Parts: sequence; structure tokens; C-alpha cells
Amino acid sequence: MLKNYIEIVVDELLPHVLDQYSDICTCPRCVEDIKAIALNNLKPLYVATETGLVYAKVNDLRTQFTTDVIKELMNSIEIVSINPRHFQN
Repeated sequence: MLKNYIEIVVDELLPHVLDQYSDICTCPRCVEDIKAIALNNLKPLYVATETGLVYAKVNDLRTQFTTDVIKELMNSIEIVSINPRHFQN
């Protein structure tokens, strides 16, 4: 098992962050763009074992960790809302 734990956190937090925006497109392409931008700007945290996953979950409880992910998601939402790609082929 090799997994970027940050991707799991982004997947968990993104719906809650998107709920704070009433005017953002949530089509699959825009949501994937938001996730991609956020993940490209966050430091990956790869885990290869169940122990690593447990460690990552404990780290997730730190307020700063969650704040950093939410901040990056908000920045990504702003970028996509200014220049959505869902109208392109």
C-alpha cells in the first residue's frame, strides 16, 4: 500500500470547504482542477504501511495541518473560479 495521505485529507475536506461557496462550479472537471492545484501546492505525505497511516492520522489532528490544507483548497477554489475550464473541449 503506497498512498499520499494528503490526497485522502483533501478528498475529506474539499466538500466541506466547497459548501462555504455558493457561486463556485462543482462540475467534475472544476472539482478535479481544484484538487490538482491544491495537491500540487501541498507537501505530499506518502505512507507505505498501516503504521504510517496511523501516524499520518495522528498528525492530521494538529490544527495547523488542517488549516494548511483548507487554506490551499480555498486558494485553489479562487483560481478555478476565476478561470474555469469546464466550458472548454
